[in-house]
Amino acid sequence: MQKFFDAFANIFKIPDLRRRVLFTLFMLAVYRIGAFIPTPGIATNRFEDFFNRTAAGGFLGYFDLFSGGMLRRMTIFALGITPYITASIILQLLAVVIPTLEKLQKEGEMGRRKITQWTRYLTIALAIAQSFGIAAALQGSDGNFVLNPGIPFILMTILTLTTGSAFIMWLGEQISERGIGNGMSLLIFVGIIVGLPTAIREIYNHVFVIHDWAALQLIIILAIMFAVVGFIVLVERGERRIPVQYAKRIMGRKMMGGQSTHMPLKVNAGGVMPIIFASSLLALPQTALQFPVVKNSVWLSNMFGALAGNAPLYYLLFIVLIVFFGFFYVSIIFNPNEAADNMRKYGGFIPGIRPGKNTADYIDKILSKITLVGGLYLSILALIPQIMISGIKLQTLPLMGNFIDAHFPRWLLDGLGVRFYFGGTSLLIVVGVAMDTINQIEAQLIMRHYEGFTPRAGRIRGRRSSF
Repeated sequence: MQKFFDAFANIFKIPDLRRRVLFTLFMLAVYRIGAFIPTPGIATNRFEDFFNRTAAGGFLGYFDLFSGGMLRRMTIFALGITPYITASIILQLLAVVIPTLEKLQKEGEMGRRKITQWTRYLTIALAIAQSFGIAAALQGSDGNFVLNPGIPFILMTILTLTTGSAFIMWLGEQISERGIGNGMSLLIFVGIIVGLPTAIREIYNHVFVIHDWAALQLIIILAIMFAVVGFIVLVERGERRIPVQYAKRIMGRKMMGGQSTHMPLKVNAGGVMPIIFASSLLALPQTALQFPVVKNSVWLSNMFGALAGNAPLYYLLFIVLIVFFGFFYVSIIFNPNEAADNMRKYGGFIPGIRPGKNTADYIDKILSKITLVGGLYLSILALIPQIMISGIKLQTLPLMGNFIDAHFPRWLLDGLGVRFYFGGTSLLIVVGVAMDTINQIEAQLIMRHYEGFTPRAGRIRGRRSSF
């Protein structure tokens, strides 16, 4: 523990790292200030009460968690970073089928800037569409949430929510460039963390005030929480190491190579991004339901309604999309053919595997297996909070719905009614972002000859030290 505090103190001894950490904290503070500025023209207290009664435990509550409660309070940041994530997904998918985008991805920094610019434009367009859907839904509802209905209210809501979404996008980019850690991930991280005191208070009320939870139930929930955290850390640290041997080469008067090393392949290389991508795509049908054209069409409303947050079809598509985006994200960040070519250029080979295409196929085979395992692992974590909240509505299935409703346990069909601050996806994001941020800070400390947080991190040895 003393080593941890010493490493934490070393952060503020390095001017550049200190500036980055303080800048990140300042940007996160600005983000939280915006969480309490209400959208003009909306009775936010009335809407929050309605949200807590009807939507807090469902699909919208799932996204409200990531926004830190800004959706239920209908603040200027109510859209969160969902438009930006959706825009990133669309452009990455289009890069597979559009040669121009694929060429830009390979052009280095200039191509990345161009794609980032297009992502911003698409984010604004999606924010306008989503904010219009929200304004139309609020104005058309029977809850009297709008103080002065009309076209001016719709235009003001579109302007406010779109500007808020653009500002969040700017905050995330500034944190990534001038701060420490990934800006977008940290914004989601903060949105989840701020809900923990509320969750702790609710658990305390259930156990010691209302007395509808037994002490044993509290112990089981805490045990599940710690087990999930340990499971996440174990899998996130897990990797498949492919042995690589480099042949000896003579360069000038020196003999190079002749060493054995390994190529690490992470089990969950995509991190939490597949879950975020899948959740964002499945949010589109729910957004489309707010438009009058879709709402007034029986066929469209039934089709999109089948993708509600607790419907069996939603869970099935959720798992399929998580696995798909796991493979998709890995295919973007790692290319087996390039890895095999680079290995061959420097005289490396995998023992028992011929260089070139055979090596690429071998790496691709291993990568496909561990990516599938990683996708199923993410799916399990994503389903845990959903089942805890509202269960899986299997009784809605045709033909066998009555049998399921009569014989299946109610906790599976209707959920446990437990808040999911300590479950699945939220813990994965919190643990994953925390580990990534600590690793980046640790790398900065070690680079400047300071000790890091973990025992494996030590001082960098000098140039004359023996290895």
